[in-house]
Amino acid sequence: MKAFTYSEARQNLAKLLKLAQDEDVEIRRRDGSVFVVHLKERESRSPFDVPGIKTAATTEDILEAIRETRESRN
Repeated sequence: MKAFTYSEARQNLAKLLKLAQDEDVEIRRRDGSVFVVHLKERESRSPFDVPGIKTAATTEDILEAIRETRESRN
């Protein structure tokens, strides 16, 4: 694990992020607090991949509701 002071981290952010792809990186502040930076793995699924729901509504019911909503706006 590599360690940087806050000032070093600020000056070398690109290098720090590149290192964080392979290992955890510590950033130490003058007040003694320590932060760890690591790569967050990407989720492999789409944010639009949501579970379906069961409903008695038909496609026609949904389209009619959309039409009514659009007509009420005019």
